Amino acid sequence: MAICSNLFRHNLITKEAGRVVGRRAFAVAGGKAKKGSKGGGADAPKASILSKEVKATTVVGANILKDGVDPKILPDSEYPDWLWHLLAKHPPLSELKRRNLEALPYEDLKRFVKLDNRARIKENNSIKAKN
Repeated sequence: MAICSNLFRHNLITKEAGRVVGRRAFAVAGGKAKKGSKGGGADAPKASILSKEVKATTVVGANILKDGVDPKILPDSEYPDWLWHLLAKHPPLSELKRRNLEALPYEDLKRFVKLDNRARIKENNSIKAKN
């Protein structure tokens, strides 16, 4: 009988310890929270100390090296031509459908096939989901 009560008591103690250990407690920064405080007073973003000239001539935050400096902004002629085509907007599927497919450039035709296949797959999946 004594062995049984010891096992029972040990089991209760370990369960209770597991509950206590499993709980999380978050400490308030700087001791107790002030009344009426919205929290985040210490972590609020600070005003930038960089001058406008520095911001206009360098790519701030692009440095990945520990001892490096941020790269300078170069004139447009110093960058490769392909870079400026990255910002070009591609026509959507609805506009590609309205155009003559035989007159489309190869890149637009490739895009049309990809978008058309994607739209057909989505349509077939929605039909199968309804059934």
